[in-house]
Amino acid sequence: MTKILVIEDEELVRENLLDLLEAEDFDTLAAANGRIGLNLAFSEIPDLILCDMMMPEIDGYGVLTTLRQDPLTATIPFIFLTAKSAKADFRQGMDLGADDYLTKPFTRAELLSAIVNRLEKQAALKKHLLSSQPANVAFSPKMQLLEIYLQRVVKENKFQEFDLYYQPIVDIASGKIIAAESLLRWQSLELGSVPPLEFMQLAESTGLIVPIEKWVFTNICEQMKIWQDNLNLLSLTINFNVSGSQFYSPDFTEEISSLLMNNKLAPERLEIEISESIILQNINNAIAIIAKLRSLGVKIAIDDFGIAYCSLTKLKELPVNTLKIGRYYIHNVDNNFEKSELTQAVIQMAHSLNLRVVAEGVDTEAELDFLRRYNCDAMQGFLLSRPLPAAELENFF
Repeated sequence: MTKILVIEDEELVRENLLDLLEAEDFDTLAAANGRIGLNLAFSEIPDLILCDMMMPEIDGYGVLTTLRQDPLTATIPFIFLTAKSAKADFRQGMDLGADDYLTKPFTRAELLSAIVNRLEKQAALKKHLLSSQPANVAFSPKMQLLEIYLQRVVKENKFQEFDLYYQPIVDIASGKIIAAESLLRWQSLELGSVPPLEFMQLAESTGLIVPIEKWVFTNICEQMKIWQDNLNLLSLTINFNVSGSQFYSPDFTEEISSLLMNNKLAPERLEIEISESIILQNINNAIAIIAKLRSLGVKIAIDDFGIAYCSLTKLKELPVNTLKIGRYYIHNVDNNFEKSELTQAVIQMAHSLNLRVVAEGVDTEAELDFLRRYNCDAMQGFLLSRPLPAAELENFF
């Protein structure tokens, strides 16, 4: 489970935060002041830290400064919680290395959005770094345990521990649901619910991702067949993410073709999402593979556009249908100048290339209003719906 350390000297605020995080299945640690918080950070190495700015003894600035000086804690995502809203305070925190900044009082949705944004950004960066690291990099004890159970699931064919969820994607102009992104969930018999960011990163770095993704592709197509035959949801496109290992495997295109034929599915109802970092690993090979998939009639989306900074020149060479702007850039886009400028530029650039633009992680009406104003095509996020099991997605329609 994802471990979050809460450093907050006000007991009521601290307890409310812990209750909220535990209700979302996060593993939590609590500290009543900065000194205790630092001790816990160094002993537990949490996945993310929420820290009040104004505290006795060691304030939030002191906590952050100390953490950033130690290699073990230097890269832990750090979010300030504060009642102060002055620009100078914000600037000081960001200059010290804070990742985000929430002004009290904030809503549950704002807090969860900030947490998910930072965890996903961290996971994307780790994934990008993993591709350039030696294969024998040592895992932490926690990750070693996860690997043991994940290998057992694959080797003993216990795929019933996995579930597919679907997050709706809506056309902004019409309000019509046009697609749904499939997302994998793991309910381990031994470990309980395992966060996707943890086990998917582990699966890819150990090679277990290939059999897992084959199971995912097969089940997506079978589910689409059921919807097509029984519910007549013919206009719904299903998006699914592909790892680099699977994308560059020699038989990937043939497997997709076989699944389409065996289930008698219209290929345009499938959209494969590929991250920029995967494409940039081997741009010429990626172009050839994408062209083959497009020849089948399958759609292609570049996921998390902006993370790896794919150039416009390279983008022109890619025969893709869709750009997806990642959650990191959409969060708070309505009042963050840098994110606003980048998002506007991406939308204009994509439209000039006749590409659809989908914004991920849209959690507020203000973010949606911004996207509507600048003619973004579609969106997904908690504002519309959380990821849903197949049966709940049917009811959602």
